[in-house]
Amino acid sequence: MIDDVLGPSLDVLFCGINPGLMSEATGHHFARPGNRFWPALHLSGFTPRLLAPAEQHLLPSYGLGITNVVARPSAKASELTRAELVEGGARLAGLVASVKPRVLAVLGVSAYRTAFARPKAAVGLQEEAVGGVPVWVLPNPSGLNAHWTLAGIAGELRLVREHTEQSE
Repeated sequence: MIDDVLGPSLDVLFCGINPGLMSEATGHHFARPGNRFWPALHLSGFTPRLLAPAEQHLLPSYGLGITNVVARPSAKASELTRAELVEGGARLAGLVASVKPRVLAVLGVSAYRTAFARPKAAVGLQEEAVGGVPVWVLPNPSGLNAHWTLAGIAGELRLVREHTEQSE
């Protein structure tokens, strides 16, 4: 079990699909060396420098947090069941309603589609809120997601940052 990284008055709550095995071993989100979350977060302008997974505790000082749709670790997100994703989506909606970030950013369009019964969802700002909060679906930053480059993922994160800054 990996603890959520939360803080008061979050601008963005990032939500991964589920922890990988390296994250389970270290207790840090997006811990696998090939994962592009931390570099994309920096390149998008959310953080002033590249943070290491072990520095995840600094995120709330930037108005950022991290959670997962499903708590169970696995080698690949494809190992999760539909029931786990749906149950995780319900839990996530409750967490978001309680924490009230300005934006929920879900890192994985396929997981979002299943967890929230939105089969046609695409990357970008969604029409439907979760827990009363706007949702932005982002590409999965896993190195296994070869469809997206680091620059492409960082560009999508930059759009979230710009949207959040404009809505201040």
